[in-house]
Amino acid sequence: MPKHFLPQVLEDQLCQLFEAAGSRQAEARAVAANLVLANLSGHDSHGIGMAPRYIDAICEGGLIPNASVHIRTDHGMLLGLDGQRGFGQIVGKQAMDLAFERVRQHGACIYSLSHAHHLGRIGHFAEMAVEREWISLHFVNVRSRPVVAAWHGGDGRFGTNPCCIGIPMGLGPDRREPFVLDFATSRVAQGKMRVAHNLGKAVEPGTLIDENGHPTTRPGVVVVPQSNGRYGALMPFGEHKGFGLAVACELLGGALSGGGTWHQDADDRRSVYNGMLGIVIDPKAMGVAESFSSEALAFADWLKASPNAPGTDGVHLAGEPERAARQAKQKLGIEVDDNTWAEIVAAGHKVGLKI
Repeated sequence: MPKHFLPQVLEDQLCQLFEAAGSRQAEARAVAANLVLANLSGHDSHGIGMAPRYIDAICEGGLIPNASVHIRTDHGMLLGLDGQRGFGQIVGKQAMDLAFERVRQHGACIYSLSHAHHLGRIGHFAEMAVEREWISLHFVNVRSRPVVAAWHGGDGRFGTNPCCIGIPMGLGPDRREPFVLDFATSRVAQGKMRVAHNLGKAVEPGTLIDENGHPTTRPGVVVVPQSNGRYGALMPFGEHKGFGLAVACELLGGALSGGGTWHQDADDRRSVYNGMLGIVIDPKAMGVAESFSSEALAFADWLKASPNAPGTDGVHLAGEPERAARQAKQKLGIEVDDNTWAEIVAAGHKVGLKI
């Protein structure tokens, strides 16, 4: 039976786990809080279920606790950064903080971040920007076992390669909740297949192909090796259009950042590396603050005025489902399935911690 935990209880448990693995307390707390926030936001794929993989990555030497971002090149509003295999939740925030300094100086910043371990939910970084009433765009590649098929391809060739865009809706006294679009370029996130597999659930047709390239609804084909030792693959969203965006994320997040693209056979290593191209813009620096604010709100109102499609509760903008989920789960707690909890307990044993 799934268990329900208060968010603070889970955060405290994970904090102890990462400290036992070598993180300083501040780092352990920040990573734990980020993972719990993903669960609260309705994205279990990027939540506490990632902790066992992080522990494995530390044990194999691919994830370096307490590493900090390194400035590789600095040209004012243009930054080249290296995450030095540190926790993505840490070096990703450090990268955003450096970008924010440049936005305050120049009105915008373009930065690349290479060699970050798993960045987690990319929407977290967009939320940092929109909180300051700034726009942010993020193009990310994933260097790990390739789990997404090219359009018309029959096996995994690249990662789930997220794209994220955060836009403030209204400025100053007219400010409303922001638009935060955050999605994998695969049909669904790889982590959602892990969750479905742990729960013993099938997934929607059209989501997966098996190890032989045939359609399947069994999420385990991308979670555990199949009979021939191979894996299946996720499909890109939007057919050739989603595939094209995934390729762009690989080139911008991977090749342009210096972190590299994926072009090798898969292995069993547990580390997950991300490269990211980030763009942060202060709309006030564009000289259109007033019209930007009013036009954004007018368009949102226009969308919301649409009559509900039959069988739906109407138009929702990106970011609204996450905020609703947080409000509900703060009261109800976070549901954790037995398999995920067993994996977390086992991760604790690996670093000498009893959970």
